[in-house]
Amino acid sequence: MTKKILTNISVILTFVFFLPLLQNCSEQPEAPSKDETPAQKFNLGLIPEQDLFSQKERYEPLARYLSEKVGLNVEIKILSRYGNIIDNFVSGELDGAFFGSFTGALAIKKIGVIPLARPVWLDGTSTYYGMIFVRKDSGIKNTNDMKGKNFAFVDKATTAGWLLPLQFFHVNGIEDFNNWFAETYFTGTHEDAIYDVLNKKADIGAAKNTVFYRLAEKDSRIKDELQVLATSPKVPSNTLSVSNKLDKSIIKQLKNTLLQMEQDKQGQEVLKKFKAIKFIETTVDDYNPVFEYSNTVSLDLRKYNYINE
Repeated sequence: MTKKILTNISVILTFVFFLPLLQNCSEQPEAPSKDETPAQKFNLGLIPEQDLFSQKERYEPLARYLSEKVGLNVEIKILSRYGNIIDNFVSGELDGAFFGSFTGALAIKKIGVIPLARPVWLDGTSTYYGMIFVRKDSGIKNTNDMKGKNFAFVDKATTAGWLLPLQFFHVNGIEDFNNWFAETYFTGTHEDAIYDVLNKKADIGAAKNTVFYRLAEKDSRIKDELQVLATSPKVPSNTLSVSNKLDKSIIKQLKNTLLQMEQDKQGQEVLKKFKAIKFIETTVDDYNPVFEYSNTVSLDLRKYNYINE
């Protein structure tokens, strides 16, 4: 009898000991939660408007904000020149970009990008204009004075640094600017065009007003020593536009997130770092001044070769 009781106790203890092990073996591993699914990558292109450090300082907080709010993995790609932004869309390396007005107009005509929104800056503006400028001590007042001088453009894919000068030459009767000037060249950035004229590397330059006056705040020589001879109509500030191949729901989320940023405390902090008040809706119609300027100088944007030569 005692032996039988001991045997039963042994069986019970064995069952109790192995039961958890059997349960563990039968349990299936949990499926990964939705939160663990890698976020869709979104490559965001930036034109080389400022130096690399300034670009990252301004745009990285915005990229992180969009990543969090839209559920994307937004990665910034700063391009070496303006026209590269079109090439990168064609090759599929970019999903969206902050286009300048000319690259935006080009991308709309060439590849059908969709403009979403642009910033309203701290001074209340959401547009910019191009400027042609010289040194005050250069003696240059008009196109006749420019003959035989050096002209610093920015890039063949900019409104302020290329399209404005072309229209200026056209209106003032300069049919072949290559023969009018002793030398013309592309600086690659608005900042370099401004400083090349300031430092007497070039006699005449063209750039956008926002960069001109931002630099002037830090360097008083720009206002003191440079003189503006001509300006262009106002065109949209750098606008976030996206590929027309992007999922429509993502396009809608991106647009709504930007347009509602100023209503969100976190968004307000990001806007502060971006040096903007808010974002406003931008459409194809906002690029009409660029389209009209292009028509004036017989420039077909669909066929335009934007490679600097």
